[in-house]
Amino acid sequence: MSRPSITRRTALAGILSLAAAPLTVRAAANPKVSVALDWTPNTNHVGLYVARDRNFYRDAGLDVEILPYTDTSAATLVASRVADFGVLGSIGLMTQRAAGADLIGTFAIVQKETGRVVFKADRSDIQTPKDLEGKTYGGFGSAWENALLGSMIRKAGGKGEFETVTLGTSAYQALDNGAVDFTLEVYTWEGVQAELEKKAQRAFVYADYGVPDEHTAILGSSNAYLAEKPDLARAFMQATRKGYEFAADHPDEAAAILIKGSDGALMNAELVHASLKALVDGAYLRTTPGKAGDMNPAKMADIGNYLFDAGILKDANGAPLAQRPDFSAAFTNGLLAGS
Repeated sequence: MSRPSITRRTALAGILSLAAAPLTVRAAANPKVSVALDWTPNTNHVGLYVARDRNFYRDAGLDVEILPYTDTSAATLVASRVADFGVLGSIGLMTQRAAGADLIGTFAIVQKETGRVVFKADRSDIQTPKDLEGKTYGGFGSAWENALLGSMIRKAGGKGEFETVTLGTSAYQALDNGAVDFTLEVYTWEGVQAELEKKAQRAFVYADYGVPDEHTAILGSSNAYLAEKPDLARAFMQATRKGYEFAADHPDEAAAILIKGSDGALMNAELVHASLKALVDGAYLRTTPGKAGDMNPAKMADIGNYLFDAGILKDANGAPLAQRPDFSAAFTNGLLAGS
């Protein structure tokens, strides 16, 4: 760990303090708060980097550490108390809570669904999700994907049957070379990248085919942490809101802060700027000025009910939940109150 630097101003303030009150105990360092990322740095994380760079966290009396991304999910790190907060998704929050994980949503990074079903624009044989029947999907290995795509195909009049090849992020290359017929992407990142690279795509929006809208990226913590350190949690959330509000109001400056803060992880500046512009222009970061972070109770209930009805919510033994959970307990807006 590097030693903190002592500025001339800090030294002078310390001398004056000692002269005025020689018995005063030296103030303790700001308490630490850690936050885990769900992926390598990207524009969903911009408010965290802005709040750190613009000293919103320091001004709130916090020393915030943005943990390096690892293969261990942010949800697992939070539930096990390795991290105080983490970037999650509504789906992950609901499914892991069902299995017994101590998780609670505290901040909506995006206000609406950023995902979509994509395929190459020249596929004249694909006009509705029904036309995906029997075709090959390049997937990412979650039960959510099968439920999502199956319900969309059935909503369009099909049986909901298709072939799946689990590929992870290489699904996008497979789509380009024709190895798969369709996949899922985040419009505000992979979709923007495709536009910059002049790759013509068409897409189906989930909500047009019966899938509830959701907060696809959120910040979450554990109930144990909120109970133990409510003041720190509130200070962190309110400073984080300032970070995302700044990003919404000053996207170019925020993009530059994110690129610098990523320590070389983000080399495509054009993509970062275009992605953040898409988030701002599409009203993903907030519904109205000053309202970044609020979680919509109806959206949380709708996506929770969808998952329950699809049999995706399973207990610690892998059995589908027999009783519908209280989805209002899965999140709180209370930490943002008064900010």
